[in-house]
Formats: sequence, structure tokens, C-alpha cells
Amino acid sequence: MTMAVLSLLFGVVLAGLGGELFLRGVLGLARWRRIPPAIAAATFGAFATSSPEVFVSTIAAVNGEPAIGLGDALGSNVVNIALILAIALLVKPLVTQRKVIALDFGAAIGATVAVALVAMDGVISRLDGLLLILGWAGWMTLHVMSARRQRDEQDVATDARPWLIAVQGVGGLAMLIAAGVLVVGGATTIAQSFGIAPYLIGATLVALGTSMPELATTLIAVFRGHDEVGVGGLLGSNVFNALFIVGIAATITPIATGGPALWIALGAGALAVACVWPGSSGMLGRGRGVVLILIYALTISLLGVFAG
Repeated sequence: MTMAVLSLLFGVVLAGLGGELFLRGVLGLARWRRIPPAIAAATFGAFATSSPEVFVSTIAAVNGEPAIGLGDALGSNVVNIALILAIALLVKPLVTQRKVIALDFGAAIGATVAVALVAMDGVISRLDGLLLILGWAGWMTLHVMSARRQRDEQDVATDARPWLIAVQGVGGLAMLIAAGVLVVGGATTIAQSFGIAPYLIGATLVALGTSMPELATTLIAVFRGHDEVGVGGLLGSNVFNALFIVGIAATITPIATGGPALWIALGAGALAVACVWPGSSGMLGRGRGVVLILIYALTISLLGVFAG
């Protein structure tokens, strides 16, 4: 038990340090390549912070258990918005403009609908997986085009040091992944010692562990005043999880779908994303955070009842 507590505490400290380094890397990349920070966070940042889900889903699919990857990807999407963004909003109201997050907001909703459509016949086939990956590629293409249009408006960064950006980004990401492993291991051991059901451990602690990069990066971004990076990164991660990760898993091994757990996760994910759309002032207040926390609690309760 002592080692589990130390593992959990060290993982939290490591997440903070890794989140700071990774955020510097993302912002440095944005300045060096003259890309708006929100776009860098939603693409490069989301791709990198979702790497734990990539590892989990790919290994599971190769081992003939692609449903694990599906569950982790969709569960992480609920965690990203209904828990991580909620925590950030409870810490501090965020300001983001509709035009800044419009593409990622629409893509996050569309990705959830796409997974629901391909799952309706009881299986996500290899062809369905390829279609999901093409959807992800289309979203990335739109971001590249947007970045090129806005690039000329950015000042050229003459003091950028690419080697330092790479060290910060890669080093921070490695620390975040290690933090996720430590948190999952420590928290799972502690939870098991208290007799908590294995499914609930997986639905909460494991999903939170693989979302540790998003959690740390979002909170650090909020504390540093980069609200658009925090919101954009979470929405981008949701798109990446639903389209790319589920697509890769299904392409390796078709995924049988069925039962209420899938539809609970999809419904909760879509509802949580809908709560991200800001008002005309661009403000996301603490009240929104409370609503998201309630959505997360209800989701975990429903999953515990219907899929425990």
C-alpha cells in the first residue's frame, strides 16, 4: 500500500512537470512555425497527448481484443470534457471565441455521430475503420489549410530554437506518459484494497490514467492563461480518439458492438461536447463546470449499473 501511495503521488508530481514542459513545446512549435496556438494544441498537441490511448488500442487490437481500445477511446472522450474541462472550469472560468473552436467543436460532435453510425449494425468493420481514418485525415487537412491562411499574419520568430522545442515537447510527453502509468498502477492497487469493483476501476482510474497528459496540459495551460490551448487541445483529442484510434483498432481487428455501455459512452460524450459551445461573450463559467461534473457522475453511475 505504501508503494502504491508513493507511486500515485510521484505520478501526480511528474504530470505537473511534464505538463509544463509539454505546453512550452507546443507553444514554442506554434511560434516557430507561425501557427495559431489553438491549432497547434488541437492537432499536434492532441495527437501527442492521445498517445497512451493509441498504445492501449493498438496492442489490444493486435491481441484480438479491439473492444478494449474502443472502450478506452470513448471513455477517455467522456473524461476529457466531462471531468478534465469541468475541473479546469471550476478552477477558473475560461474565455474562448466561437470562431476559434468552431471546427474542432463540429468535428468532435461529427466524430461521435460517425462512430454511432458505423456501430449500428453490430460491428465496426475494417472498411468502417478506414472511413473513420479518412474522416480524421479530412479534419487534419482543414486544419492545415487554416494554419496556412493564418500563417502570414503571424510574426516570424527569429529567436526560436527548434532543438529546445523538440526537447521540451518530447521530454514533457515522456513524463506525462510515465505519470499516467504510475497513477493507474498506484490508484488501481489502492482501489482494489478497498474492494472497489474492477469495472469501475477501469472506467474511472484507467481512463483517467490514459487521459493524464490531457489533464496536466489543460490545467497548466489554464494557469498560464492560455485558455484557447486548453479547450482546443481537449476537443482535438476527442476527434483523434473517436476517428483515428477507433479507426486503427477496427482496421486491425473488426470490433463487435452491442449493449448499453457503448451508447451510454457515446451519448455522454456528445452531451459533454455540446456544453463546450460558448455564449456570445465567449465565456465558459463555473456553472458549466458543475453541469459537466454531473454528466460525468451520471455516466459512471449508468455504466456501473448496466455494464458493471
